[in-house]
Amino acid sequence: MTSQPLPFDPIARAAELWEKRIGPSTAMAAVTSVMRVQQIIQSAVDAALKPHGLTFARFEALVLLTFARTGSLPMRVMGERLQLHPTSVTNIVDRLEADGLVRRNPHPTDRRTTLVEITEAGHARREAATEAVTAVEFGLRGLTDRQTEQLTDLLAKVRRAVGDFED
Repeated sequence: MTSQPLPFDPIARAAELWEKRIGPSTAMAAVTSVMRVQQIIQSAVDAALKPHGLTFARFEALVLLTFARTGSLPMRVMGERLQLHPTSVTNIVDRLEADGLVRRNPHPTDRRTTLVEITEAGHARREAATEAVTAVEFGLRGLTDRQTEQLTDLLAKVRRAVGDFED
């Protein structure tokens, strides 16, 4: 990140040059903007979560478990909901378990299934981390609530179009 703002928008400048030398620049400018904003958001969220010993993936897992009626979910379901490969879920759960934030339990009726349960320490850490990320607005500054809703709706259209989810 630069210490001072640039005197021009480099993405707009790139779009102008793209338009002159390559062709239509609408998609390029949009994607480049999304990628840059992703960097900004990631940096803000990482900085907010770091003092709590969490990455965004581990934070999401704690939030997901908090949303579960029983405070626990099968690892397979966690992977589906977080849209992660089973190996990634295992790594996340390993770290959270090592930190005492979750525990693995055998499923009461299915020996093939392992349940992941959030602990009291996990609830406390999730609560503190949530305060931290909401204090920085998840890194998404400069938009009204309505604009943020519109952005979410637009990005959902892209996600739906590539099969991320169905209505």
